[in-house]
Formats: sequence, structure tokens, C-alpha cells
Amino acid sequence: MKVYGRITVFPIMPSRISRLYELAYNLWWSWHPEARELYSSLDPELWEQVGHNPVRFLSEAEPQKLEQAATNSQYLERYDSVINDFDHYMHPRQDETWFSQNYPHLQDKTIAYFSAEFGLHESLPIYSGGLGILSGDHCKEASDLGLPFVGVGFLYPQGYFIQHVTRDGVQEALYEKLHFSEAPATPAVGPDGNEVVISVDLPGRRIYAKVWKLMVGRVPLYLMDTDVDPNAPHDRELSARLYAGDREMRISQEIVLGIGGVRALRALGISPAAWHLNEGHAAFLSLERCRELVAQGLTFHEAREVVTANSLFTTHTPVPAGNDTFNYDLVDKYFSSYWSLLKLNRDQFMEVAREDHGWGSTYGMTVLALKLTGQHNGVSKLHGAVSRKMWQFLWPGLDVDEVPIDYITNGVHTFSWIAPEINTLFRRYLDPDWGRYVDDPAFWDKRIDMLPDDELWKVHATRKELLINYARERLKQQHLRLGEGSLQIDEFEHFLDPNAFIIGFARRFATYKRAALLFRDIERLKRLLNNPERPVQIVFAGKAHPADDPGKALIEQIYRASRSPEFKGKIVFLENYDIDMARYLVSGTDLWLNTPIRPYEASGTSGQKAALNGQPNCSILDGWWAEGFNGENGWAIGEEREYHDQEIQAEADSIALYRLLEEEVVPSFFERGESGVPHRWVGAMKEAIRTCTPQYSMRRMVKEYTQRYYVPEIEQSVQVGENSYEEVRALATWKERVQKYWDGVQLYVQGQREGQLSLGEGIIVKAWVRLNNLAPEDISVELVYGETRDELAIPQHTIPMEYSKREQDGAYRFEAHLQPEDSGSIAYNVRVVPTHPLLKGKYEMGLIRWA
Repeated sequence: MKVYGRITVFPIMPSRISRLYELAYNLWWSWHPEARELYSSLDPELWEQVGHNPVRFLSEAEPQKLEQAATNSQYLERYDSVINDFDHYMHPRQDETWFSQNYPHLQDKTIAYFSAEFGLHESLPIYSGGLGILSGDHCKEASDLGLPFVGVGFLYPQGYFIQHVTRDGVQEALYEKLHFSEAPATPAVGPDGNEVVISVDLPGRRIYAKVWKLMVGRVPLYLMDTDVDPNAPHDRELSARLYAGDREMRISQEIVLGIGGVRALRALGISPAAWHLNEGHAAFLSLERCRELVAQGLTFHEAREVVTANSLFTTHTPVPAGNDTFNYDLVDKYFSSYWSLLKLNRDQFMEVAREDHGWGSTYGMTVLALKLTGQHNGVSKLHGAVSRKMWQFLWPGLDVDEVPIDYITNGVHTFSWIAPEINTLFRRYLDPDWGRYVDDPAFWDKRIDMLPDDELWKVHATRKELLINYARERLKQQHLRLGEGSLQIDEFEHFLDPNAFIIGFARRFATYKRAALLFRDIERLKRLLNNPERPVQIVFAGKAHPADDPGKALIEQIYRASRSPEFKGKIVFLENYDIDMARYLVSGTDLWLNTPIRPYEASGTSGQKAALNGQPNCSILDGWWAEGFNGENGWAIGEEREYHDQEIQAEADSIALYRLLEEEVVPSFFERGESGVPHRWVGAMKEAIRTCTPQYSMRRMVKEYTQRYYVPEIEQSVQVGENSYEEVRALATWKERVQKYWDGVQLYVQGQREGQLSLGEGIIVKAWVRLNNLAPEDISVELVYGETRDELAIPQHTIPMEYSKREQDGAYRFEAHLQPEDSGSIAYNVRVVPTHPLLKGKYEMGLIRWA
């Protein structure tokens, strides 16, 4: 029969076991090792078959086995421990969480976090890669720290694709529908007790989205789904897949995410005090917030001040092509009836997100996000610098270092990614409650030497065996599907040698990640992998986007190499990379390899997970590794610079990589003491744990977001709402006046000073400004000076110039004393920027006038 609906009916069980169902509907179990063990111990084979999904597991488990567990004293003892932990976690004392201890007065506020994907667990395939894993980890740590936090995104029924690799190495994308009855999701209900369904208008029609609720520990995650009545078949598919479809599908998805997401929160009775846009996909939410305020009587400019005051945008993409843009004709089609609700005309609406190119202009989602949020950040120190350079054109006249895009380096949720055996080791030798000190570098500095080398090495060998067994089983399943015979299947029982050195490379197969960099010199790679005294093996895994033909070609190249006589059993490609596979790889390989084209890796977090489990990294100095590498916790490939030619860069990097592996990395691994323990290598493992575990933890990251962004935004949100937005209205009026007259502002300086000064000498610099209907209090005049390098001035110091008097011709005179503190060649200039006590930053308006 045709399926109309689908529900899961659970067996009637004793009340103690029935609490497992309650636990199954909270993702907390996914990072609590004892909770995972509670399910898997009931029926290990079924647990594997259902993809570690407790909801589906409980619906398919044999009642007899559950009944037996209900009378097993040993099982019930573990059960009571887990349930007690769960209850304590979900209902902490009022002052027990980090947030409640530090910000007790803000616990009734809400932080809203929007992302197009959330990587929470392998049983919920609504993520594609690092962005989604980061979002999922962010929610988990927000829960751990007790933040008043909600997530907003999509519950894609078909999720991201299942990857099959053919006998020829061709990636095939398959989609399986996620049955919500088997997912830890329940329909979200509003204050009236009714299920929440929101609507947005698309060209010629209105579409609806049902809102689902997932509990990520204490954090509710609200995910929308358009596969509902009365949507037409095409619209029901709108949220079916992650990052699928054409440009119209993309803009439709982003309208639902941004505009629909705001409406979902309103329908749920949630009024966030701080808003976080994780990447530009959700940028339309700022327009919707402006529309709400315009409907309340504010102008668009006033509404924009309110919206930017408490919103943060995190950019993840260091290349222009990776940032969504839409042609004006598409924007006309989808927003022609919307901009009037903002009291804007078409040109004004387009100007908000205009991104100019040599061939014309587009509507840029990153530009929209940057212009309608008050704070902006990249996801590593290097990425912050790259982002400032990329988007400098939005702040013309500013030096790149002054562009208001900061950075917070990504981290990983420790207890989601640490191997159980490593966790046990830490509890035994560091502290039974070591998790309390995850982000405390002093704890790791003091305790890391308490780990005996032989114990750490023994645990690593266990994880390596588990990875090898896992990989062999996955390879057998893959090739059984491909119809290979028993002789070929038996071969996989001998793939991967636990005594060999195993390199791990697992990530999205985007071309800039250069998965095939090791294959540039095949003869050299053969010698490296086939040395009988120091055998080396490589495990690859990762998906290419279904539309990325060059990425799929890389998979084919590596797969074909893995099946060649020279590399069979030495190179392995595991299909359908997901969170489950990642846990084995980041804890079971010996070395984590990362070879992106610098500076295209915004941050990367897989290497952080590997380091947490004692794996040194061998990586290009890009993303987080550019700041994480200290010379002893792994290896750096190549030089810390960029190249004008990517082919030259690839050649230089590959030569550096071969040399590292041949002369340093592999010899270090095989250098053994009398006990068989490679003490120098274990030293690098310990150093990786010591340096990377605290600094690249999600706990450190979320605390940093809270202290630097969330709390100030919440406080600003309260401030701007006072007295019917009186201050905001005044600021918006002032900005409009400055914008109107700024082009007429003139600045000139009294002559130029060339020559020499003795150290300790100074000069008086005078500047005159014609203000064109503005007042001296509307501006700040600054003397800027710094070193000169390669005929360029590096602005290093800023001196405010003091208002002296108004001249008879109407110009305003400003003066400053320039007395350099260091010797050397310097250059100086004078600039004028608008200033107002309510501005969130000096360069917020993007206006500047240089002499």
C-alpha cells in the first residue's frame, strides 16, 4: 500500500526501562559514554544495524530482551547511574552552571543561533561537513555551560547524501528519507499548546513549514520542514536535501531559514536578546527583524540600528566563490513585494547587499550579513585576516588591519570526540573529574606528564586495532555490494597492518583541500609505503559535493590507486564518511594529515579532534594549525606564506611533505625503546594533548563568544529598547545627516615634512577640516603613523588630534604633536572619521577621509 503516515509504537515496559525512551529523545546521550553503552549492551548487533539511533533501537528491540534487562541487577545499577546523571544534568542547581555563576542576571534572556546544518549524531544526517559539526558542537557546549540558547535550522527529510563508490571509483549519491517517527524529534508547540507551522511568501504562492524540536541536552533546537500540507509537491521538496537544487531552490531555502526562522521563534513565544548568524545562509533573518520593527513604526534606518545592536555574524568561507550571491532578476522575483514592507524602494533594497563585480552587481548574502549585524568574526586568526582583506571594499579607505572583522578560533566538543579508552586513561591518571578542567591550560601543563608513556601507547594501540577492524568490515560490506567474490572479500581481512604507520586523511573532497597532494610523485610514494622495515599506510575518507566533478575525480583517482597492485592494502578509501566513521579515524590513525591550499582552510576541526586523542598533526600552516603548531606537537608542511601560482605551491608543498615523512615523521614513529614504546613519538602525542585539548576546546570557544559577543549584545539589546528606541532614533537621524553631507567634507594638512628627526624630537602637525554643515563633535581627526615597508606605509599608531579653533574662512583647525618613540623610517597622514557616543565601533559607518 502507499504510505500516508508513519508512527513508531513502543512496547509496554516496566517504568524504569521506560525512562530509556525519555532519554532517547534527548541528544545528551550522544556524548555521554555510559548512556550509549546502556543501549548498545541490550543488543549490540541491533544497535549497529539501526545506526546508533536509540529511538529506532527501542522500537525494534525485542520486548523479551528489555524485560530481561529490567530484572538484571548489574544492568539496573548502571541504568540508575545514567538516569541520575541525566536528571542532574537537565535540572542543575540555580548557581551550578558556568553561565548562571557568571551572569545570573541574564538567565531569562535568550541567544538565538541560526545555521543551515547541524551535525549532532550520525543518526541525524542533516549535516555535510565542518560547518554542521561546528554547529552541533556549539549547541552541545552551550548546553554544558548552561547558556540560555536556542538553535534554528532545517530538519532535512533526505538530509545529505549517502555515498556509494562504484568498482571504478565513481561516487554515486543516494538519498534515503529520514522518518521523523524514528528520530529524536517531536513537533514543536507554541504557548497555546498547538503545533507550530509558519508560512513565508514565495513568488505567486505561500508555503508552510512545520517546526520540530530536538533537545540537545538543555538546549532546544528548532528545525523546519516544508514536506507538509498544503504545500505543492515542488515546495514540499524545498527542505528535502541539504545544499541541493539550483539558485531558485537556494534562495527559497534561505528565505525559509532566515525569514521563516524568525517567524518560528515568534510563534514559539521566544524573543531573543542576541542573534548569531552562523554563515550567510541565514542573513535574511535581519531583514525580517527590520520588517517587524518597521511595522511597529520605525524607519528602516532606525530598525537597522536596533537589529545590528544585538547581532553577530560568523563567516566561514575564505574564497569569494563560496559566498552566496543572487542576480538582481532573481531578487526582483522573490522580494518585489517585500521591500515595500521595509519602506524601501528597489534601489535602496538592492543597495543594502550590493556586491560589485567587473561584469555587474549581485545581491550578496555575506554583504547583507555584514551590513545588518553589529559584530563580525572569522574562525581562526589567519581566517580573520583573510576575511578583512576579502571584505575591505565595504570599508573603503580603511587599512586592511582596521576592518571590523575579528576572529574566534573554532574548537571541538570534547566529550563528543574523545575515545572512551582515552577518557578512562585521563580519569585514571589526570583526575577522575578531569572534564571540569577541559579549557584550563594550567591543568594540562601540570598533569600531562602523569600519563605513563606505555599506558598511553597501549590505549592508542587498542584504538588502532578498533579502527582496523572497523575499516576491514566497511570494506567487506562495500565490496559485497559491488558483487565481488569470496576471494576478493577475504583479502580485506589482511588490509591495514597494526604495526604499520597509519596516516589519516578524512574531510570534504573539495579541490582546495588537495587530497591527492601525496600522489604528485608516485615513485616516491611507492618507496614510502612499501618499505618493509618502516611500512606506511593511508586511510582516506570523504564526500565530494554531488555537483563537484573535480572533487569526485579526486575520489576516483585515490580509489583507483588503492586497488592498484602497488598500493593494494596500503591505501584504503572508506566510503560514506560520517560522524561514526570520524570517531574511529581521529582516535585510531597515527598521524592526521591536512594539505589545503593556504589560506583557503578557514579553520578546520578534524585535526583538533585527532590531537585530543593523542594524534600529532602534519599540516599546512593554515586555519587553526597556523596558530596551534608549536614545533613539538606535530609537523608543519611547507612555508608560512602564499604563492602566486597554485601549481608552484603544490610542487613546493609536496616536496616538503615527502621530506617530512621520510626524514622526520616516519623515523620518529619507528624509533623504539627496549620496551617497544616509541618514547619520542609518545612525547609528540602528549604535547598534542597538552597544547590542543584546552586551547581548541568548544568550551573555550563558547566562553569566548559569550564574553566578547553574546553578553554585550544582550546588554545593548536592553539599552536600545529603552524609552521607545529614543537613542536609536537619534543615532539613525545623525547617521542620515552624516551620510548626506560627508562627500562635501574637505581635509588638508599644513605642508609635508620630509627629512630627519633625532630620537626624542617631535613636530606639530596641523590639519584643517571644512565640515559642510557638520559640526566638530560629529568627527574625529586622527594622526596616523607607522613604518614604511616596500614603499608602503604600515599604520601602527593613532594619535587623536585636538580641536584648536575655527578659522575666519570657516575651516576647523586640529593639532597633534608627533614624537616617535622608536628610530627608523616612518610615514604619517591625517584622517577624519565620523564619531558618535552610540556607535558600536569607530569604523561602523565605513566612512573615512584622508588628507
